[in-house]
Amino acid sequence: MAALSSGPPEQAPGLRIGEIAKRSGLSVKTIRFYCDQGLLQPIGRSEGGYRLFKQETIDELAIIRALRTIDVPVAELGRILEVRRSGVCNCSVLKESISTKIISIDERINELSSMKIELARLLKHWRDCGGKQLEV
Repeated sequence: MAALSSGPPEQAPGLRIGEIAKRSGLSVKTIRFYCDQGLLQPIGRSEGGYRLFKQETIDELAIIRALRTIDVPVAELGRILEVRRSGVCNCSVLKESISTKIISIDERINELSSMKIELARLLKHWRDCGGKQLEV
């Protein structure tokens, strides 16, 4: 007959912060920052004091990373993650944000292309002023 355990039920061990960093491609420092900002919540600490995370944290970090590339503010990231964790689908809002960012990037590319053409035209028709050259 097996003895009954009086301690808490055993929990599957979480992933240490270094492992999360390796799998996500982000630095430990960045993950700590996201924890400090309230975007990520460790499930506990290891005996050595390392933060432990669920496997799902890697997916959340992929979302954070993608949204940061389109300059979504950290506070907004928190709201997006809260909605996602609650089980509500916010894909349409995210898709719209991404589409808007793509449009913005295309506009900026066009602006830079026009600027490049103008600078090339200026350089092509450049005439030296005839003054004394500086020695470099």
